[in-house]
Amino acid sequence: MDNPQPDPYDLLGVGIGPFNLSLAALADRVSGLDALFCEAREEFRWHPGMLVDGARMQVPFLADLVSLVDPTNPWSFLNYLRDQDRLFPFYFAERFQLPRREYDHYCRWAAERLVNCRFGTAVDALHWSAERELFRAETGTGELWARNVVLGVGTTPVHPEPFAALRGHPAVWHSAEYLDRRRSLTGARDITVVGSGQSGAEIFLDLLRTRGADGTRLRWLTRSRALAPMEYSKLGLEHFTPDYTRYFHSLPGGVRDVLVEAQWQLHKAASAETLAEIHDHLYDRTVGRPLDADPVEIRPGTAVTEALAGPCGGFELACRHTDSGAEHVVRTDAVVLATGYRAVRPAALDPIAELIDWDEHGRYRVDLDHRVTTRPGLTGGLYVQNAELHTHGVGTPDLGLGAHRAATILNAVTGREIHRLPTRTAWTTFTPPVALPHPQEGHRAAAAANR
Repeated sequence: MDNPQPDPYDLLGVGIGPFNLSLAALADRVSGLDALFCEAREEFRWHPGMLVDGARMQVPFLADLVSLVDPTNPWSFLNYLRDQDRLFPFYFAERFQLPRREYDHYCRWAAERLVNCRFGTAVDALHWSAERELFRAETGTGELWARNVVLGVGTTPVHPEPFAALRGHPAVWHSAEYLDRRRSLTGARDITVVGSGQSGAEIFLDLLRTRGADGTRLRWLTRSRALAPMEYSKLGLEHFTPDYTRYFHSLPGGVRDVLVEAQWQLHKAASAETLAEIHDHLYDRTVGRPLDADPVEIRPGTAVTEALAGPCGGFELACRHTDSGAEHVVRTDAVVLATGYRAVRPAALDPIAELIDWDEHGRYRVDLDHRVTTRPGLTGGLYVQNAELHTHGVGTPDLGLGAHRAATILNAVTGREIHRLPTRTAWTTFTPPVALPHPQEGHRAAAAANR
């Protein structure tokens, strides 16, 4: 007798990072919804290589898994503090931005307790069964069936093309590995950090603190023309609202691509506080000596065009000054690439790749509900989280929109309003006004009617 096929899940999450964890937390309270979230790793880990002492979140603590949608939810950060007996210490600390390590611990607290999260379970392949109108997921422990799938596999570190020849070299690595590999810098007497975002700033500051007194030359290179701080004005932050997301999604694809590049200061720059700490540290260490005697080099507007192993050890970085076009070579012993992350298509999608309606650049087409557009043969719901920067704008990787996106997906999957979401979230009006006839046209029309 054949074994009966298991009942399908209503929702299968692939990957458990903060965004799918948010979805799991909100789904946990939905009666009648059978959801499961799978993660290949054995435990929740959030950027473990960047949990540097003193590093803080760039969003307020309310940007937790649930609060901006459901502040009464038991998986809120405040309830975590209550569980940890830390409400009064947090109250007196008066901290709006959390230490990164505390945010990571909060997420692990939730992930370990949510019954719909399963770790050590990799989804190796996703298939579509036209006969059953269900997704079939292959895992190391068997098959799972689901009506809807949400991809939350995260992003991968970017290794720039000029460093291709040094890929895998033990002295050239991405900032994602910083804490794990910081000790390997012990023997380096010249260290170069590439990239001016928050990770680059935090690593440069950490090196100033830990290596600043032993004579090591510390260098910071970035293509950006200025070490400008992240936009953090109150009205500027309204770009991270559902209002702006809806406006951005309504724009033509070519306009969206240009906007994402132009808005780097909204989501790729370092915080003003971290840049100020760097300046304070540099100021304090140069008391009583000239600035040019300090073995520190900060060069914005400098692009690395090629990186090779040096003939006598170390590395040679061919650089070009952006404004002048002048070229020079930097010789260094170690390189930390704080060059960001990008979304990639998971290999698990390969079996259904032909059923997805990719755009002209091979990216997902994603509707406002974060559902991927598929061919007519695939009728199940395929959703993505943090892979829609090109369709939903700079708020895509922002934790402050995580709960709202998760609630949007839940409403779409269930076909009902599980969470009431606000229709207006910003003072700023991003859409153009409705076009009205020019006053002269009105006068002409009135004159013609009176003839």
